[in-house]
Amino acid sequence: MNGRGGLRGAIARYRGRDIELKTGRQLEAMREAGALVAAALAAVTEHAKPGVSTGELDAVAEQTIRDAGAVPSFLGYHGFPASICASVNEQIVHGIPSPSQVLAEGDLLSVDCGAILDGWHGDSAVTIAVGAVSDADLALSAACKAALDAGILAVRAGARLTDVSHAIEKACEEAAHADRADYGIVAEYGGHGIGTSMHMDPFLPNHGEPGKGPRLRPGMALAVEPMLVAGDPETEELADGWTVVTASGGRAVHWEHTVAVTEDGPWLLTAPAGAPDRPGA
Repeated sequence: MNGRGGLRGAIARYRGRDIELKTGRQLEAMREAGALVAAALAAVTEHAKPGVSTGELDAVAEQTIRDAGAVPSFLGYHGFPASICASVNEQIVHGIPSPSQVLAEGDLLSVDCGAILDGWHGDSAVTIAVGAVSDADLALSAACKAALDAGILAVRAGARLTDVSHAIEKACEEAAHADRADYGIVAEYGGHGIGTSMHMDPFLPNHGEPGKGPRLRPGMALAVEPMLVAGDPETEELADGWTVVTASGGRAVHWEHTVAVTEDGPWLLTAPAGAPDRPGA
């Protein structure tokens, strides 16, 4: 009956005692789930062309996941009606796939996908250029991907949680300076712990000062997921109760990987099967 309330609970959360720790074998099981998510995203990327609906892409992802004996994480999650989130152009996250949403040349499509395999979750997202897109859109997506890569490299045993946050923020700022562009970090949404559930402690902000939050320990797993917008990062939620868009109408991108903390550095659990999965090693 005694929960993690009050001061003791706050201290426990700060020290990371409420964060799920996995064994080596459990992380290997998560790696299998992650590789499946990568396969689903690869299939979606291959099919994402002008004239294809996001509803069709959702079917592709679900079929890929179920053919492997797994279950889509997103389908039915708090009532979400699909197996992927498909967010187009000014949509940042949680876009609902639809047969009526047909992709056009020049669209930016962010696809977030999750799968449960043998009780373990994988979660990853990519941004796809549909046909020929503008140089500004490509630069925005590359900046977000660079921020993801920087965040992943900061997922190391002994680091503090916000060391990851700061690495993401710094990479975004450096990209904006290099591109002479105005990039906004979406503050309301961020990464999270993952394992036996899709969303677990801790919440991982995409900005902040380093050296704060729980210390990262081997066996922890984090979904690192920066979201970047062109211009003002203010957001709005649409009437469907899910889709989050930029208030300004500016374009948005989203990249994500599930990453494990190990003694040997970050382990990219959602890398494609057979691909290098030990960045910085």
